[in-house]
Amino acid sequence: MPARHTGLDDLDLKILRLVHERPRTGLLEIARLLGVARGTVQARLDRMTSDGVITDFGPNLSPKALGHPVQAFTTLEVEQASRADISARLAAIPELLEAHIVTGPGDVWCRIAGRDHEHIQRVIDRMLTIEGVRRSTTVITLSTVVPYRVLPLAEQALFRDTARDTFQDTT
Repeated sequence: MPARHTGLDDLDLKILRLVHERPRTGLLEIARLLGVARGTVQARLDRMTSDGVITDFGPNLSPKALGHPVQAFTTLEVEQASRADISARLAAIPELLEAHIVTGPGDVWCRIAGRDHEHIQRVIDRMLTIEGVRRSTTVITLSTVVPYRVLPLAEQALFRDTARDTFQDTT
């Protein structure tokens, strides 16, 4: 379900930060830390979930801790008419962490994980056996300087909305 932007306020952002930084903290503790009622925290979380702002509460898993310390980004060139079938076949590859249809050179951008470089090669070879995949280009990840994150985007949205409201109030 696509996110509906209905606006976040300062309390929403504080709740999001706590859930992100301390995911095992209970609602009662979050409410105590923020000085609000538990029902308020629950209602805010429910609203942000139904609005599509919060997409899951699951644990984030480490490919490295699961024995797959090498990551790579692979761009696949594919036959456009075969994208749906290719997507289904890619989803069956456990080492494929994510895949996106992209613009520019290549058609499908994939992030994969492997035990070592040879394992990465076998994963790429498996991708290349999918009917409709023509070729691949791969780069190996050396280190992660900024991990996947969305919280700074939420903070920016709140700042932008607050600044716009302040500007509108003074005009």
